[in-house]
Amino acid sequence: MSLTSSTETTPSARTVASTQSEMTEIILPNDANILGNLLGGRLMHFIDLTAGIAAYRHSRTYVVTAAMDHIDFIQPVQVGSLLTLKSSVNRAFTTSMEVGVKAWAENPLFGKPVHVASAYLVFVAVDRDGQRIRVPRLLPETADEQRRYADALLRREHREAESVRRKQGRIAAAAQEDAAAANL
Repeated sequence: MSLTSSTETTPSARTVASTQSEMTEIILPNDANILGNLLGGRLMHFIDLTAGIAAYRHSRTYVVTAAMDHIDFIQPVQVGSLLTLKSSVNRAFTTSMEVGVKAWAENPLFGKPVHVASAYLVFVAVDRDGQRIRVPRLLPETADEQRRYADALLRREHREAESVRRKQGRIAAAAQEDAAAANL
């Protein structure tokens, strides 16, 4: 696996501020369920797009969604609301990045935004052939950015431990199936 940089001009590090992305959508009836609320899958789509832009801004190369680590649907979003999503890279690893996204809904007649969802996603930087490539380091500057940077490592360690646990479960299940087949 080649872990080259995306370009010769890629800096060795970028700030969190340089990765920030914001998107606003008006929620229309075709985005909603029969109760007139934004579909969860549609919100996940908006989250993925906004997060992908932050990952792209950090890596300056193609990125693919590797995982949606966590999502909280806090409050429904009604048709006619303005939905604003903000994202930034929380931490960059060798070829992957964790991106945090927060979403707010606003009734355009009253103008008070309400926090409606939060999510963490993992993106991997790839070249045109789909091979992983290195990403710049992330430079957290504020206390909040440093907290999110540290928390991202904890989430990564949890994801890796869970991956090992699931793999062991698959191996054990396959061994049981083999033993059952041998007894037939």
